[in-house]
Amino acid sequence: MTHASVKSERAAQTVAQHLESLILEGSLRPGERLLPERELAERLSVSRSTLRDGLRILEERGLLAPGGGRGSRVAPLGQAAITDPLIALLARHAEAADDYQEFRGIVESAAAAMAAARATEVELARIRDCLDRMDRAHAAADAQEEAEADAELHLLIYEASHNLTLLQIMQAMAGVLRSDVIQNRSRLFAVPAIRELLRRQHRAIAEAILARDAPAAQQAAGEHIRYLRQASREIREAEARLDLSLRRLNGGGAGTRAGATPPLPDAGP
Repeated sequence: MTHASVKSERAAQTVAQHLESLILEGSLRPGERLLPERELAERLSVSRSTLRDGLRILEERGLLAPGGGRGSRVAPLGQAAITDPLIALLARHAEAADDYQEFRGIVESAAAAMAAARATEVELARIRDCLDRMDRAHAAADAQEEAEADAELHLLIYEASHNLTLLQIMQAMAGVLRSDVIQNRSRLFAVPAIRELLRRQHRAIAEAILARDAPAAQQAAGEHIRYLRQASREIREAEARLDLSLRRLNGGGAGTRAGATPPLPDAGP
């Protein structure tokens, strides 16, 4: 191998290591598309051929995926394990959904406390911006935008915790377990009174983090998840009662009810 090829290989490894660090720390999120090749090469001060070699290294490691003719994107890291059929099975059962909320309560309370102690000024500014986004959506009665701001705020808190293991696990789970089956987010945000309560809860968490009050942040996050857990449980129970009522109304689809016309008997030969 020539000196030039050795140098080129080292440069590609440096590119790969830099991008890998951005993925690990959460600067590049799963599914996020990288800059166009020309712009990214300029940002990293390398040639396009060196950049391609670096990207190829990360693709071989499973960290990048082809972007369908539009460059590379970060692979959906961690989701292969979390989309195991066992997880899908658990997600369909109420007790597992409740256990997930309990898990979130433990993790997010700790994450909020860590964020209050460790967040940088840049991260605090992003949390303020997210609160403003939530307030604007709330004022406009835009439930979808408010729900998306909700999800973003929780992810920002994980990032501000500066615990890379926690961030990567919760980031992977967020893409799979953010469904209504688990969190009932769309149902909750459909009720104006509940949206207002959730807004106050989110503000309490964020303001405690902004004030760098770790105990208050931990308490506010714990109260928020406990409320979500109880509300989700009540929604599931109400839906189960409704399903039972509907089955009784039509005989479970297998019987007849008074007033219904039974099938004609066979007259025979």
